[in-house]
Amino acid sequence: MIDLHCHILPGVDDGAADIEEAVRMAELAAGDTIHTIVATPHVTHPSAEAVLRIEEVVRELNAILVAKSVPVTIVAGAENFSLHVGNSPPATIGETSYLLLEFPLGFMPASTWDDLSMLTAQGYRPIIAHPERNVAILHNPDLLFDLLGDDISVQLTAGSLTGEFGPSVRECAFYLLQQDIVDFIASDGHSAVHRIPLLSSAVDKAARIVGRDRAEAMVTRNPQCVLDDKPLER
Repeated sequence: MIDLHCHILPGVDDGAADIEEAVRMAELAAGDTIHTIVATPHVTHPSAEAVLRIEEVVRELNAILVAKSVPVTIVAGAENFSLHVGNSPPATIGETSYLLLEFPLGFMPASTWDDLSMLTAQGYRPIIAHPERNVAILHNPDLLFDLLGDDISVQLTAGSLTGEFGPSVRECAFYLLQQDIVDFIASDGHSAVHRIPLLSSAVDKAARIVGRDRAEAMVTRNPQCVLDDKPLER
């Protein structure tokens, strides 16, 4: 499996506290048959310097994982904060046109539709991260439906499906699956003890709604399309 959204880089944001925890997170992911993790630290103000720093830490972590025989590869990415989209080029996943976009959890910015339209017009493919945890979408999922298009996709958090964020978020996640608009499940992992980078249980939950093949595609074929910079096989 491929985890498309994880805060595994040590000391970069509110994810792994140090290299030991980052290695432990990778070990836990490997035990869950995850072989690739996209490191997506929060990037509030994207810049060339921020991207270079992420790439540097990714190289360092990959070298340590190889030395420790942990069968997980880390790919550089970022979680862009939607309120600052447009101020500078966003940080993408690797060298692809895909980027992870996070809304404020408490509301939907008025500029969201315009921002997404601008990004797609520039050739980017935005992935909306964990919309089921946004308060506005939680109460009115139609707000999300109005944003979607061919080059805009949706990623649910694994913990939302397993109940880690409470029953309301879980029900919203189930509803979005039922509407067949979800393309990815990712861990949004932050540590080795809380919000752990695991996917299998969430895939099992999703399979009850969309079927096993579709659920597994959300952690295998679809994220592989992202890494290969190809359109999703919808």
